[in-house]
Amino acid sequence: MTTTQSQTEQSFRIQTPDAPPEAYDRASGDGATDQADVKTEEMLVNMGPQHPSTHGVLRVVLRTDGEMVLEAIPHIGYLHRCAEKIGENVAYFQYIPYTDRMDYLAGMNENWTFCLAAERLAGITLPRRAELIRIIICELNRVASHLVSFGTYGLDIGAFTPFLYAFREREYVLDLFEMVCGARLTYSYFTVGGSTHDLPDGYTDKIIEFLDYFEPKIPEYNDLLTYNHIFIKRTANVGVIPKQMAIDYALTGPVIRGSGIAYDLRRPDDASKRYGLYHEMDFDVITAKGEMGTLGDCWDRYIIRMREMVESCKIIRQAIKMLPAPEGVGNSAGCYRVKLPRNFKPEAGEVYVETENPRGILGFYLESQGGPIPYRCKARAATFCNLSVTTAVCKDVLLADVPAIIGSIDIVMGQVDR
Repeated sequence: MTTTQSQTEQSFRIQTPDAPPEAYDRASGDGATDQADVKTEEMLVNMGPQHPSTHGVLRVVLRTDGEMVLEAIPHIGYLHRCAEKIGENVAYFQYIPYTDRMDYLAGMNENWTFCLAAERLAGITLPRRAELIRIIICELNRVASHLVSFGTYGLDIGAFTPFLYAFREREYVLDLFEMVCGARLTYSYFTVGGSTHDLPDGYTDKIIEFLDYFEPKIPEYNDLLTYNHIFIKRTANVGVIPKQMAIDYALTGPVIRGSGIAYDLRRPDDASKRYGLYHEMDFDVITAKGEMGTLGDCWDRYIIRMREMVESCKIIRQAIKMLPAPEGVGNSAGCYRVKLPRNFKPEAGEVYVETENPRGILGFYLESQGGPIPYRCKARAATFCNLSVTTAVCKDVLLADVPAIIGSIDIVMGQVDR
């Protein structure tokens, strides 16, 4: 062995205090080594903004000591589109496509919240058919959104196969969306007063066909990933968010329900916060119980979305049964849209409306001064608030746990950096 090789091996020799003495100096073979304490140095590591496990253009600066993360600071600002300022410069109808781009995995839900805010600002009451169409479409979008979360979360942990299963079923949902509005990602299907078109002939039969196909698949997902031993080891007791922390950080959606708090605006405690016709339907608000570890860990947040897909299927079936016969445009129960003037001008006033987006509470604040363009437009995005807990949760965890924690929050950067 040359002198250079010997020096190289010496510089990279194992420094494990509990190892036998001969493990420290294999190059010399005499077992002699310096037992002085090994000193480590903190290092800043950039995770993102291009890394797949950041789910978009999120940059997380990690302060690490070896494999331990001492601090994680999320940095946003790589996607800013000035969406809210645009909302103050275009007409109400024209702004709807911009809401699609905020949460591009749940565009229908985004459309609904903004349209609902404009309708309440103008005092518009929707026909029953229009309300039920929105529930059917948005619950389908909730399923599609949770499928993406399920598939990509598997990728975060290191499992590729669930991603293929999830996108196979999501394509079915996108086919249904394409049938109703012609788009597969950014829809602009809902409009102020209802929807742009009624459901096509035979559409509800296609939905039932999808539900009959999809519901038996969920147990397959659970066998594949949910109860997989390696997956549980990577997610249980990791990234624990206690109930009080969830409240302090104003977390919503599956994140707060994963901490055991049954807060879902489809089932609000305050009747004044009701929207749509969810109060007429029978479904459960899914909350975590800490089955695989500590309540509020990554596994709990994951299982909420898996079980919510089952509840969404129940809601869709009920809404289809309640759907009145189509009657076109007007104010009767069977109409899909209220007839409104092209020059839509709500009276002066302000309104703030919240709905239950797949990622949590989505709110829109609108102020009108009587013109065709909102005077003020502001969005309250669920993932922006949910992401704020990252620093508190990613403290004294392993480096490999950070993707698991961020993935369990289910962020969409279009919502975070509007």
